[in-house]
Amino acid sequence: IPPSDQNHFQRFTHLRKQARQLENELDLKLVSFSKLCTSYSGSSSSSQGHRTRDSRSDSLGSSHDNMLVAMTAELEQLLTNLTGVNEKMVEYINIPGGVSHNAALMHTLQRHRDILQDYSHEFHKTKSNFLSLREREDLLGSVHRDIESYKSSTGVNNRKTELFLKEHEHLRNSDRLIDNAISIAMATKENITFQRGMLKSIQTRVTTLANRFPAINSLIQKINLRKRRDSLLLGGVIGVCTILLLLYTFH
Repeated sequence: IPPSDQNHFQRFTHLRKQARQLENELDLKLVSFSKLCTSYSGSSSSSQGHRTRDSRSDSLGSSHDNMLVAMTAELEQLLTNLTGVNEKMVEYINIPGGVSHNAALMHTLQRHRDILQDYSHEFHKTKSNFLSLREREDLLGSVHRDIESYKSSTGVNNRKTELFLKEHEHLRNSDRLIDNAISIAMATKENITFQRGMLKSIQTRVTTLANRFPAINSLIQKINLRKRRDSLLLGGVIGVCTILLLLYTFH
């Protein structure tokens, strides 16, 4: 290998290690960010369920907001850094006379691009859902405070007003439960989609290794043939036992 090509390859390997490290950090941060958004929903809903909010609940809400802002900034910075690393890998692959004809490196670069796209989509989706949920909670909290203010200022304590407030609480609780169920379903769908992509990537890598090493491919074929043969033998044994059992039953 010429010294220039070897230097390019070593630099590309170093960038790939940086990309993997950033991807691992992003994966952990996204899980924590999703849990934090979910806990924010539960805490804001429970605090709005009380008639009044004391200074302790206000300080807790402010601390939660600060944590969300800080984690959002960290995730955006990590995505920016990972994008920069991917762009540098593209530059090294496109260097004239470099490693541009190496199919394995091109496949590695494409895999890192797909992972970056998945993480960016998951981050923006979670952030959008959280902002929509917070806006909805703020709107419901404003309505509730207006009702409480009207009740305290006018001194209305009759039966109809109490029934109206109770009905409003029931409707708001039902709405919150529906929103939580939808959020859980969407998060589950995103996780399943991401896992399917990872499994597809693993399957592609296994196929590539099998094609690259004929011995591994031959071993996999032998394993599949043996599994098929065992399945046929087991099916034959079950069939014979079933026939004998039927003959014994009817005679």
